[in-house]
Amino acid sequence: MKKPIGIALASLLLVAAHARSEEPFVSPLLGTWAVDISRLPVPPEARPKRVTIIFSQVTPGQLTTRVEVVDPTGALLVAEGTNELNGTIAPVSGNLEADTSAATMPAPTVLVMQLARANVPGSTRIYTVEPDGKSMVETAANFGANGQPAMRFNYFRRVE
Repeated sequence: MKKPIGIALASLLLVAAHARSEEPFVSPLLGTWAVDISRLPVPPEARPKRVTIIFSQVTPGQLTTRVEVVDPTGALLVAEGTNELNGTIAPVSGNLEADTSAATMPAPTVLVMQLARANVPGSTRIYTVEPDGKSMVETAANFGANGQPAMRFNYFRRVE
């Protein structure tokens, strides 16, 4: 009699675990982030007035990224794309730095995005949400004009 009860209990636990694994997970990356302009690695006169990134989830497994830049002259530039988070290519509108991207989220607090423009590789962007959930670091990796690897770091704070 103990064996059937044990099997029933184990089956119930498996069903509960499976149901729990399908619950939608909300990544701490989702929301609106503003770059700390004072920390941008460019001369102050060349810095944009504002940079905002908005990450939103359209459906599970997809991520929409919208980048809004107010350049030094006050002009608004916008780029937007929706990616499956499985590394497949997706179009980017607005053409700030890319017309295609591929993305994956290897952890709930990490997004890796590869950018290209006119079939030419651009940069790899790695967004990492800090443990406080209120700050994020973007690591932008590419190759410089001299062909050597280059990285820069941009620091964001959560707006919403």
